[in-house]
Amino acid sequence: MQLIRPDININFLAKRKIALSFSAVMLLVSLALIGFKGLNLGIDFTGGTLVEVRFEKAVPAAYIRAAITPAGYGNAVIQEFGSPEEILIRVQNQEGVEASTISTAILDGLTETFGADEVEMRRVEFVGPQVGEELKSSGMWAVIYTLGGILIYVMVRFKLRFALGADAALLHDIIIVVGVFSALQLEFSLSVVAALLTVLGYSLNDTIVVFDRIRENFADNKQKKKPEDEVSVCNASINQTLSRTLMTSITTLLVVFSLYFFGGEVIHNFAFALLVGIAVGTYSSIFIASPIMLSLEGKFEMSEEELKELEARP
Repeated sequence: MQLIRPDININFLAKRKIALSFSAVMLLVSLALIGFKGLNLGIDFTGGTLVEVRFEKAVPAAYIRAAITPAGYGNAVIQEFGSPEEILIRVQNQEGVEASTISTAILDGLTETFGADEVEMRRVEFVGPQVGEELKSSGMWAVIYTLGGILIYVMVRFKLRFALGADAALLHDIIIVVGVFSALQLEFSLSVVAALLTVLGYSLNDTIVVFDRIRENFADNKQKKKPEDEVSVCNASINQTLSRTLMTSITTLLVVFSLYFFGGEVIHNFAFALLVGIAVGTYSSIFIASPIMLSLEGKFEMSEEELKELEARP
């Protein structure tokens, strides 16, 4: 089934300056948000103790804070977790205090105030400060290594300018997704880093499909000795793969929407990162990767004379 008419011919690249300008503004806004507003780092990165409890009926956060303040945890972060009865309590690390001690003190304070039958301890997680820093560093390097590996892969499979276009599009996607998390102050955890890596793979797949068709059309034009207008070839290639791109994006988004709405609070931010990343990745595959590749035309390629000289060397 065709998602769009096979004879459709949208002049995407005629709008490339507008698209690149729009993306530049989005990138600047995202970087400003990340730099000045920062990220709401989860316990994976900051270190601390997370306690999840369930009440028989909804209890205001102010009452919960008042109950645990005598134990010394009045500054804890308290938030709903999926429903008003499910509560997450986040406490910063305290030197020499174990997670079991913190969770016991919190549970004792809650049961003393609300009654033992009204409160149920669901889980306790503890991350030390050193582990948090290591996880933060590991997450950052995972993204950097992935981008480096993609650059090498695309350069070997295509040309350097294709690789730079692909990496620019991927970096564009990552920065905007992180910028959205900064703007909304959603919790940025290891699961979100996993979502970012998933977005890299998804967006790269879309870009490779377009680049493959561009390379095929370049070769076809050369074989038929047609005059090679790179903009027209790229535009035709994007249109030829448009149905596949949109169909893949829509079906993937349907699955991720299901995860977002029905997967529970634990994977809520993971699914949200995928939603934003897939939408932005589809856009960048069309409006960012190919225009940047075209803008590098002739800048990383040898002339015929240089190629002959290189081949003649022993």
